[in-house]
Amino acid sequence: MSDRTVEHSTFCVERTYNAAPARVFAAFADPAKKARWFGPEEGAGPVNMDFRVGGAESMSGQVEGGPSYRYDAVYQDIVQDQRIVYTYDMHLNDQRISVSVATVELVPDGERTRLVLTEQGVFLDGLDQPAFREKGTADLMDKLGTTLA
Repeated sequence: MSDRTVEHSTFCVERTYNAAPARVFAAFADPAKKARWFGPEEGAGPVNMDFRVGGAESMSGQVEGGPSYRYDAVYQDIVQDQRIVYTYDMHLNDQRISVSVATVELVPDGERTRLVLTEQGVFLDGLDQPAFREKGTADLMDKLGTTLA
């Protein structure tokens, strides 16, 4: 008998930004721009980023006095100014805690952009929870909005 578990979850985060789709897309595609909003703190964005189909992105760190984490992603589909699809896994203290597929859709809304981020995740062995991931993703999209403002 095993203590291994699997929990599947899908969530969607939507935001509307006062920026054109090209500017929102650039915030994902340009490593310097992404570093401004992506990560647990400002300026802690991806360590490595190869923004192209088949390219990878990674980031790791440690919570002060706490656990280490690692994010490893691969870009599966990119449509300039419209769509980004990537797969990623999260590790906590070198143990995989989840595997996800995320889709970022950028929809023009006049001079603004409606972002729709849909994530389908597999959460492993009770080490992460869908509600935590959804909250963290929503917080990141809010940080993106602040950066774009």
